[in-house]
Amino acid sequence: MLELCSIASGSSGNCICVGTDCAHVLIDAGISGKRIENGLHELGIKAEELEGILITHEHIDHIAGLGVLARRYGIPLYATAGTIEGIKRMKSVGQIDDALFHTIEPEQEFIIHDMMFTPISISHDAADPVAYRFTNGKQSFAVMTDLGTYDEHIVREMQGLDVLLLEANHDIRMLQTGPYPYPLKQRILGDRGHLSNERSGQLLGEILHDNFGTVMLGHLSKENNYEELAYETVRLEVTMGDNPYNADDFPLYVAKRDEISPVLRVE
Repeated sequence: MLELCSIASGSSGNCICVGTDCAHVLIDAGISGKRIENGLHELGIKAEELEGILITHEHIDHIAGLGVLARRYGIPLYATAGTIEGIKRMKSVGQIDDALFHTIEPEQEFIIHDMMFTPISISHDAADPVAYRFTNGKQSFAVMTDLGTYDEHIVREMQGLDVLLLEANHDIRMLQTGPYPYPLKQRILGDRGHLSNERSGQLLGEILHDNFGTVMLGHLSKENNYEELAYETVRLEVTMGDNPYNADDFPLYVAKRDEISPVLRVE
């Protein structure tokens, strides 16, 4: 059995819990330690039982609660060397014992308990950002957010998935006409920014297969997107795209910014 639940997902904070019958880890800890503890409690998981926290990159919406959890529970932390250095420079995170950090390398698999994780290099304006694919030997899931763009390598790494949490950050028109300053708009729209709803749907169309399970859209911008728009745009891109599938062929959810998602579980 493999499962995934979004405790929080959005431009203001991200924390995803994944695991098996035997072990659970967090992917990112970008909300307060208290909110993470409360979310885990709703899932019947104690924070001290976590086998690790995997960090995608050092931006505050992915590490805000990291220091509190690390100091309180001594949880092992997994991140690339560049991300670790970035975390250590973030004063708001506070001091973290060096012994808790475990350096990982993109495309190099590592094992935590009964799960194998593959960090996948992504294009984003951080030191050395990654997404994560993971498997229990039977099912394969992935958490793919903060993608400025995607290429053939990303598409290859995402083949054969059972469950996917995929970024659908913004609606392009809302972003272009919204209140953000021009440089920030250009950053988000650029190749080291975030995936739009349209690009998210296009990427999804390239990785669907006959036994594909469920998609959860995540990391939605509070200012430049909303749930119904992301949902319908991604569905339209899949149905109209150059692939043999349509949006009714698989379940599609949108992760909420401040509510726990349904638990996606594959036996």
